[in-house]
Amino acid sequence: MSTPFRLDGKSALVTGGASGIGEAISRAFARAGASVLIVDLDRARAEALASTLPNGRTAICDITDESAVRELMAGLSALDILVNNAGIGLVGGIEETEPEDFRRLFRVNVEGLYLSTKYALPLLLNSPSGTIVNIGSVAGLVGIKKRFAYCATKGAVVSMTRQLAVEYPKRLRVNCICPGTVETPFVEAYLEKYHKHEKEQVRAELNARQPVGRLGRPEEIADLALYLSSAEAAFVTGSIVTIDGGWTAA
Repeated sequence: MSTPFRLDGKSALVTGGASGIGEAISRAFARAGASVLIVDLDRARAEALASTLPNGRTAICDITDESAVRELMAGLSALDILVNNAGIGLVGGIEETEPEDFRRLFRVNVEGLYLSTKYALPLLLNSPSGTIVNIGSVAGLVGIKKRFAYCATKGAVVSMTRQLAVEYPKRLRVNCICPGTVETPFVEAYLEKYHKHEKEQVRAELNARQPVGRLGRPEEIADLALYLSSAEAAFVTGSIVTIDGGWTAA
């Protein structure tokens, strides 16, 4: 019997692949036998991670820069899996959200995903098993206080996932993972910026927000991404998969 959830011989590209969920996905894919291209802005961290992976490479690229993304994808000979993970957050309701901040979130979380997908698409359609995994959020499915712009962008990610899946139903599988709050540098930066003097109190509140009583782990999200990218998920496309400790079920 073959080992399930293997990616031997596959090539994968992970945006924001040098830290947090992206790093965990890069590691999981490499362990499963894929060659992994880590796309990030943090050269030192990306290169350090790639050096620990058997088939890891790096590309320093701003996914909001169309010419840079086009050049990156044009330089690849093949691509089987695209993970659109790169993203940023913003705290604030609509009254506290400045137009430039709103536009910045859409540039990264929505336009960045669009550009990466658009220019990777010819490679993915040329693959016998082309797959896209978008990293969304429960914020794209339910309203979260003080997350106006972030909810808007992640709602767009969910919609783009579904549209792509029905546009290319026999040539490309496209799915979206919607995590709850996950223990990552992203969350630590949020605590440091907005709750520096009450970190542990707010951390406890974040844990309690998920009915299971804890934050998610990057490795748990990575394992789901691995499944969705594997042959075992061949019948899964257009799916919006929550992994949120019961948050959206409560």
